[in-house]
Amino acid sequence: MEKLVIALGGNALQEGKGPATAEAQLAVVEKTSEYIANILQSGYQVVLAHGNGPQVGRIVLQNESSVDITPAMPFDVCGAMSQGMIGYHMQQGLSKALRARGIDTPVATIVTQVVVDKHDKAFENPTKPIGPFYSEADAKRLQAEKGYSVKEDAGRGWRRVVASPQPVEIVELPVVKAMIDSGFVVITVGGGGIPVIREENGDLAGTAAVIDKDLASERLSEDIDADALLILTAVEQVCLNYGKPNEQRLSHITVADCERYIEEKHFAPGSMLPKIQAAMKFAASKAGRRAIITSLDKAVDALSGKAGTVITLS
Repeated sequence: MEKLVIALGGNALQEGKGPATAEAQLAVVEKTSEYIANILQSGYQVVLAHGNGPQVGRIVLQNESSVDITPAMPFDVCGAMSQGMIGYHMQQGLSKALRARGIDTPVATIVTQVVVDKHDKAFENPTKPIGPFYSEADAKRLQAEKGYSVKEDAGRGWRRVVASPQPVEIVELPVVKAMIDSGFVVITVGGGGIPVIREENGDLAGTAAVIDKDLASERLSEDIDADALLILTAVEQVCLNYGKPNEQRLSHITVADCERYIEEKHFAPGSMLPKIQAAMKFAASKAGRRAIITSLDKAVDALSGKAGTVITLS
């Protein structure tokens, strides 16, 4: 049985223009779960990872808006809250879809910490926007009072920014492995994992950062010795010259191809680029491994080579 890590993008958890309610999110997750259940029914051993951008942003906004009533939680705690919320909905949605197929595989979420290097250069230049928009005056006040890093965001206002360091170690990996071996569908490294720094005495301390969920999913895939990494996003295939008249869809590319296309700046930072970087890193980590980038509705076809973009070592 092939072991497969599935990295779910934001569109698998929330409709872009839909209401940001718990009920709406659960409805979207239930639709997503039908596709995942089809993959499980096809005979794959599945481990799930997911993003949390909109959800953790709303949690931060709720915290910031109610500071006169109750103290705001730090960003790492907000990340943990989003893991629990999204995991809960995924457990409900996927269990429902599996029961409808007569499959009794248990589904469980692990609140997952991911160690980052406190000397990672990303901490020197925070770039990842989080939370609400502020006026320049309010942003500068928060910078002075709380030590936040703030930046103007594309003419829309000022926002807090945090670092996006590389994932180094998945703290709960032994638990994840034990649950996989026991037959669970495990949901882990949600939102890229809760970023923590390991102190000299071995203790862990949360830090304000966002770990890219595709890179965290790649780290997970290597650590559990997965056969394939399936990165689900809004498009069916990776493209060169995306959105232009000379757009070119790619069905199969190698790690060397990826390096060349990155050099030619075909992939947008914060969008397709981290997905390509994660895919090529996994494909290069061991002979025979493959990464696939495709849309949720094409996932089953992509696993059988009928859709998507496959990235391999050669």
